[in-house]
Amino acid sequence: MLRKSRLFTPGPTPLLPAAQTAMASYAMHHRTADFRGLFSRVLSDLKDFIGTSQDVLVLACSGTGAMEGSISNLTSPGDKVLVMSAGKFGERWSDLAKAFGCTVDVVGAPYGETFRLDDLRERLGPDVSAVYLQATESSTGARHDIQGIAQLVREQGESTLLVVDAITGLGTTHFDVDGWGIDVIIGGSQKALMIPPGLAYCAVSERAWKRMETARSPRYYFDFRKARKAAARGESPYTPATALVAGLGAALEFVRQMGDGELTRGRQALIENAELAARMTRAGAEALGLRLFAPACPAAALTAIQSPNGIESGAIIREFRDRFGAVVANGQGEMKGKLFRIAHLGYYDFLDTIAILAALEQVLAQVTGRAVAYGVAVRAAQEVYSKYGQESSVPAPAL
Repeated sequence: MLRKSRLFTPGPTPLLPAAQTAMASYAMHHRTADFRGLFSRVLSDLKDFIGTSQDVLVLACSGTGAMEGSISNLTSPGDKVLVMSAGKFGERWSDLAKAFGCTVDVVGAPYGETFRLDDLRERLGPDVSAVYLQATESSTGARHDIQGIAQLVREQGESTLLVVDAITGLGTTHFDVDGWGIDVIIGGSQKALMIPPGLAYCAVSERAWKRMETARSPRYYFDFRKARKAAARGESPYTPATALVAGLGAALEFVRQMGDGELTRGRQALIENAELAARMTRAGAEALGLRLFAPACPAAALTAIQSPNGIESGAIIREFRDRFGAVVANGQGEMKGKLFRIAHLGYYDFLDTIAILAALEQVLAQVTGRAVAYGVAVRAAQEVYSKYGQESSVPAPAL
């Protein structure tokens, strides 16, 4: 049969057709009134997408660039920082902080689990300069309690900043950024906003801007103060990725239309879409007798599924690709070869979810050599959709 290439990975994710058109046709110079108008509009729309009144920055880099910037702009060598780590990307925070000379204290949780708030409470103190963590640990499919963590950090007063990698969290998870007191929240273009990798964005609180005036870590390209000053003029301090900015503008307009002209409502609809696809996928996997990897704290951005006993997850991934042209993700870090990950963030819908579960039935039959009751995963997903889908479905915006 014909095979269409399809991404089911938690980044990059499938591209929005309207964004592809915008990127292909955009050839504007970045120091012009037209680009300044586009860039200013994107920055304003990102405030609504994130849900904040704080200044937002857009950087030409992957999300890791904004992560690095949130270390270099907010810390000085020797500062004590608290990293909450439960997977590959939590470990990245530790590596970044050490690279800038911070003293790193780690609140850990096993892969596939989340943190005990009491463990954080015991480690917090006035000597902690900042707390760094993920909203969704996309290496494991676990979602963390950002609201509860933020409450504990804010009890420390103004001295401790909270920095959240929400690269796969934004557009899949509800945040009250200003109300909870998040100081920096980070997103990436190749996730829920449905365009290629290459842009990171972040909202920055006044507490964080004040800290930058005394932080002594070296910074140049990722100097947030330069980016803020340029953004006030509708510009970036260095050459921006103009076509990606055009694509981002189209993606934000698509989200606005999901909310019948209101971007905040569109954001809500995008989150509900991810939540429903995740519920359907979890139900389908369990109906096949598979074990979820983060059952107590599942994310909406992706579902991590343990490979059947005796089966290396790479075999499942290869079968998806070779038979159906579908790309799903392997485990990362210590879980590589032990699980596979199916994404739901961004440009995924009901039919995508049904299709990947039907393919999973075929893949399991092939790699395990055992009989599979075809339709059992699809039926379980259909039942979830029947229960939740009608109340959360929104009309598709025009492409």
